[in-house]
Amino acid sequence: MSLLAYTPSAAQRRRAAYRRRQTVRSVLVAAASTAALGTLLVLAVTGAPGWDRVRASFLDPAIARDALPAVLSGLWLNVRLLVCCAAGALLLGLLVALLRTLRGPVFFPVRALAAGYTYTFRGLPLIIVLYVLTLGVPGLRLQGMPPVLVLGGLALVLTYGGYLAEVFRAGIESIHPSQLAAARSLGLTYRQTMRHVVLPQAVRRVAPPLLNDVVALQKDVGLVSLAGPIDAVRAAQIATAQTFNYTPYILAGVLFVLLAIPLIAVTDWVTLRAARRQSGG
Repeated sequence: MSLLAYTPSAAQRRRAAYRRRQTVRSVLVAAASTAALGTLLVLAVTGAPGWDRVRASFLDPAIARDALPAVLSGLWLNVRLLVCCAAGALLLGLLVALLRTLRGPVFFPVRALAAGYTYTFRGLPLIIVLYVLTLGVPGLRLQGMPPVLVLGGLALVLTYGGYLAEVFRAGIESIHPSQLAAARSLGLTYRQTMRHVVLPQAVRRVAPPLLNDVVALQKDVGLVSLAGPIDAVRAAQIATAQTFNYTPYILAGVLFVLLAIPLIAVTDWVTLRAARRQSGG
């Protein structure tokens, strides 16, 4: 038995053609408006009276080319620090979130300590935590003191761990209590329930805000230069002091943006996927 090929009706073909025309029109309008706005911005900036001086002080290609190797070497330190601090902050945040969700009066001291940690490090400015750990703690002159870079990374982990702990806790508490009751009725222990039922759903729900915090951490790793390590920002500062030109700072900023683009794209994709899942699409 042969099957007849589906042939759309004339009305369906007209609708499809209309949608294609509207799509092309929307793309052309968006491109034209973007080009017009970009042209106006370029003309406004380059037509300013002090543009030549600003271009010489901040956008010198020769100085950028000379500073590029040192800034790239410093950026590699930022990348390694980002990976270590992101992993540490995620683990610390998850641990604190689990401690804050413990039930029962016997765990009240643990919950109080976890809550005190989140309140403290979410309220403290990161730069103060950096100064205390990288300048104050070495002054104790304890044996086995880690290097300044490790102390700076610890400051980032402690600060962002407080933010990520609240994100994880929000995800855990968003799981309906009936799911916990169902898991316990099936004979799962509290630890098994958290591992197999609660945490997989909680992490999936809060993945977008977690990634947003990692993007913010990617920028803040540059603050470790305040303690002395030669990262991209410190390398740019050294080059600026040598040339009395601020182009190396612009170069470091561009490299940080390029570093953040893949992570931002992944964050947007995860956010869109989560929105579609919630809407049933």
